Amino acid sequence: MPLRSDTVEAASRTLLLLEELNRHRVTSIDRLHKATGLPKSTVVRLMKSLCAMGYAANDRRQGGYAVASRVKSLSNGFHGDPLVVEAARPWALAFTRQYHWPIAIAVLDRNCVVVRFSTIPDSPVSPFHGTLNTQLSLLGRALGRAYLAFCPVSERSMLLDMLARSQESEDRLAAERRRALALLAAIRKQGFAERDPLVEPRSSNTIAAPIVADGRVLATVGMTYFTSAIDRADIVQRYAPLVKALADNIAASVASLRK
Repeated sequence: MPLRSDTVEAASRTLLLLEELNRHRVTSIDRLHKATGLPKSTVVRLMKSLCAMGYAANDRRQGGYAVASRVKSLSNGFHGDPLVVEAARPWALAFTRQYHWPIAIAVLDRNCVVVRFSTIPDSPVSPFHGTLNTQLSLLGRALGRAYLAFCPVSERSMLLDMLARSQESEDRLAAERRRALALLAAIRKQGFAERDPLVEPRSSNTIAAPIVADGRVLATVGMTYFTSAIDRADIVQRYAPLVKALADNIAASVASLRK
């Protein structure tokens, strides 16, 4: 028997609300209402249900709602994280503990990269509340550029062909192959990638490096920071070498786990 449309709608609204809740450490009914477009009465009713089921909690001391530990059970059946994410986790956490800025690990997903691990919850100075599972363009974002610039030539050519047919605004540069190749060559020369300065939010930026093994890019690793907090000269001299060393350490750990 087919599901009733109102049942599907209720499930859709609940998942939409849970996804939005998961983007914040703590948030309010009003912010959830504005972000999802759901009526406040619906948000209140669904949040009560999520709290009763253990997926959310109303933390009055922090002034709002937050996801609760039971949300982890929703991903128990997902086993898609590659070995590189497992290898990267301790290195990324150690980096954030020492330097405070958040680290993200992204893997290729067709014509973009997807964030599969992030230390945002462990960073006291993260520009974002959450980026896990966020899709990032290959030509507009640092994590994507780091992949495209350092992957094998044949793979780069194939990806650029795909991007040239894409409607994604951040990848429009792919239609101008000469400019795109020049940009990627410059990234390889400096050894790390940065976000397109025209891509929002401009208050922050990311530097990224490839995690390379056996001549191919397994993933990319990036550090995101507030542009008002660090001069670019400091990025080049201090943080770029640290991020590249982080990528090398992760690659070495991948090799160890494969043995």
